[in-house]
Parts: sequence; C-alpha cells; structure tokens
Amino acid sequence: MSTPPFPHALIFDLDGVVIDNTRYQARAFQLLFRDLGLTTNAARLLRRLNGMPASNILKTVFTSPVPKKKLEEYATQREFLYRTLYWKHRRETAGLTAFLQAARAAGFRLALGTGSGAETISYILDHLGLRQYFDVIIGKDDVAQGKPHGDTFAAAARKLGVPPEHCLVFEDAVLGEQAAYRAGMRVVAVASSLKPADFQAPLLVIKDFTDLTPERLRELLAQAPEIPQPSKELARRAYSKLR
Repeated sequence: MSTPPFPHALIFDLDGVVIDNTRYQARAFQLLFRDLGLTTNAARLLRRLNGMPASNILKTVFTSPVPKKKLEEYATQREFLYRTLYWKHRRETAGLTAFLQAARAAGFRLALGTGSGAETISYILDHLGLRQYFDVIIGKDDVAQGKPHGDTFAAAARKLGVPPEHCLVFEDAVLGEQAAYRAGMRVVAVASSLKPADFQAPLLVIKDFTDLTPERLRELLAQAPEIPQPSKELARRAYSKLR
C-alpha cells in the first residue's frame, strides 16, 4: 500500500498578518521612547526589526548595554501601552475568516507562529473568535529563540506533523520572512506595512485575504520552486545594531 502524501500547512504570523496593527505597535514604542528620553523613530525601527520579540527590539535602541530584566520591564510597559491603544480597534485583516474556513475545507493544516506571549495571543484570538481555526499555536514561550531564527515555524511544523517543505508561511516582516527560509519554508508576504519590493523572494504578495483562494496556493506550491536561502545582506542590515 502506498503512503498517502503529506498534507500542506499554512502558518500565520499574528501582528500584521492576522491583524493589521503595526501602526499601533509603532505608536506604543514611540510613547515608551518618549518616556525613556529616546529619540528613535519607532516606525522606521519596526520596518527593519518587526517580528522580533519586543525586548530584542528594545536592545537595539540603547547606546550602552541594558540588563535583560530591565529590557523585559520596558517590554511589559510597551505591551500595556499597545493594548490600551489597540483595545477598541481589534479586528481581523480583511477576508481572513473566510479564507481560513476555505483553507481548512480544502485540507490545509493551519497554525499560528508568533513572537507574542500567551496573554497577547489570547487578547487577539479569543476576542476575535479565531482560535478555533488553528490546529497549532506557537508563541514566544514555546521556543528557545524567536524570529529571525526559524524555531517558531519549525516547532509549528513538528506539532502539525507536516514537513517544512510542505509549509507555507504568511509574514508581513522581513525578519519573519528570513525566519521562514531558515526553517526551510516558502512565504506569502502580507504587505500591510511594507512595500512588495522590501521582501526577499515570496511566492506571492497580498494586501489582505479578500481575493486569496486555497486553489491559488495549491497552484503556487505545485510549481515547487526552490526554497530561498536567507539573505546575508538583509541579515546584516537587520542585525547591524544588535548587541
């Protein structure tokens, strides 16, 4: 008897993909920077480092090393600011629920892979009633290293029981795209805050989910393009201020 083929899986980032919230994230960082007496432009910073855990992003804005505990305190403060700003604006990216329903009906396995913690995931998924659509949810507490390392997406694939080459990642951030390639996966870029040209080599670039169909994804996957190697230039640019 022949072994049945592996299913394909779709893995979704949270911020900027499931929800279009980047401007609220940037505003929260900017308010924190103001309180700390920093002049860093948060919107420009997130265009480069969005997708990383907040404490790692914060590490890049100080001229002198800051203890990890203090960075975590700042990250908690930023999270409070973000939730306050975004409280009345929580809504899914256009077309998401209909697409998730269609993808499940078409036989795709679905996962969420995010650098957010469990409380933040609940703040979005449970409020919007989206948790039911994901077979697996991987957050920052489930992996040793967050994005741009590939651990988040690799862990999602393992829990789904789907090989990396059968996984397609939805990402809005350059570092998230790099994490997918590190995990051996292809990418659909969601241009919610970046331009299509900012990404390295996605299979497809979408603005939202309104016109996307499972059939279109199957067509792209059937073409079996090679999985890109992470860009050393993008990595150098992203990590240039990391300590």
